[in-house]
Amino acid sequence: MTSLSLRVAIVGAGPAGIYAGNLLANAVAEGRQAHGTDARVEIDLFESLPAPYGLIRYGVAPDHPRIKGIVNSLHEMLDAFPDDDADRRTIRFIGNVEVGRDIALGELRERYHAVILATGAVRDAALDVPGVELSGSHGAADFVAWFDGHPDVARTWPLDAREVAVIGNGNVALDVARVLAKHAVDLRTTEMPDNVLAGLEASAVTDVHVFGRRGPADIKFTPIELRELGEVRDVDIVLHDEDFEGVDPASAANNQLKVMLRTLNGWRERPAGTASRRLHLHFWHTPEAIVGEGRVERIRFARTTAGHDGALVTTGEVREYAVQAVYRAVGYYGTRVDGAPFDERRGVVPNEAGRVTGEPGLYATGWIKRGPVGLIGHTKSDALETITNLIADAGAGLLSAPDAGDDVLDLLDARETAYTTWDGWLALDAHERALGESHRHARERVKVVPRDEQVAISRPGVLTR
Repeated sequence: MTSLSLRVAIVGAGPAGIYAGNLLANAVAEGRQAHGTDARVEIDLFESLPAPYGLIRYGVAPDHPRIKGIVNSLHEMLDAFPDDDADRRTIRFIGNVEVGRDIALGELRERYHAVILATGAVRDAALDVPGVELSGSHGAADFVAWFDGHPDVARTWPLDAREVAVIGNGNVALDVARVLAKHAVDLRTTEMPDNVLAGLEASAVTDVHVFGRRGPADIKFTPIELRELGEVRDVDIVLHDEDFEGVDPASAANNQLKVMLRTLNGWRERPAGTASRRLHLHFWHTPEAIVGEGRVERIRFARTTAGHDGALVTTGEVREYAVQAVYRAVGYYGTRVDGAPFDERRGVVPNEAGRVTGEPGLYATGWIKRGPVGLIGHTKSDALETITNLIADAGAGLLSAPDAGDDVLDLLDARETAYTTWDGWLALDAHERALGESHRHARERVKVVPRDEQVAISRPGVLTR
């Protein structure tokens, strides 16, 4: 890659896409400095939403302080490459553009040496049990999108259930359970939109039940998520001794699990509380059916245990719980990109170490590459593997030169696509922060929810669809 100037498109501006762009830009810059080459790279980061950051903005509960640090880190990666300075511009953010709607994947491939898919996973994975279609049965991803102010979901959410079931033993399940159990007044300092706070203030919930298929030694939480659960005001944590038979924190597989088991055991030793809301943690429960006439009335589980080989087996006991709503937090399913191969069973783009199978010049990173598992650290290592292979392919002459020489923005302008830019995001960011400063409750920001309003603030004077 001694004198090659690369043009690369990345589809998705969540952590996976931003890390990939940053790693690629830095690798090319470091190679140029170390070897005295004139190699350069221009990266366009496409996002279907007007704002960047993907699930960090729209898929994580906003009462997590550490999320601010992640957003700041992603911001720094993109802010180093301003839109209005062609000499310094390496990464351009192009928001409010959906590949497959506003521009075809084939049109991108005509204009770039390589395209990296980083679309992630935003849909709920299926839970195949009878009654899943009943009114009151919700996907956790949909609920999270609502309370995070996603522009493409309804502004209201039904919160008339007193007793709620959350199915899942991962961090998303805890996010959902915590937000449902938490008093809205304790969320006023977060960036939750006002319509969400109003909905939560009117919530009828008194009891939230979280169900896991396996035991306490198999939880998929992280220690900080679990600790935050125990710090929620006026909410009692309820555990059941039968779920902990034979569980010894000292024999846990790793230190993180030891910490979490000690935390759970500490909660078990607390005296019965008198809080107005309760959060029940149940283990060894496999969902069999959601039951009700037209809407959720009960949920049925098979009681489980670990067999001699560690496999999950049923005990023959069936339990039912009276609930009026069910939230399915059993995982995410990858977001397909029109024109790219897709593995329907796994919900990923088939690939080998980031190279999309049978598609030279097409790459994948993040959850669309490996499935919706792992934390931010895995996303970084994913991106590094993909970028390493893309650079190797470029160096070996395996990337075809773009057929079209025009700037993709000219094509979007000709189609009157109201795309947003990094400067536009800075304007929207400043606007949201100003709303927070003027809010009756001290808040870091107040999110603008409607898509058209976000675009109008990002591109003043431009008509939106």
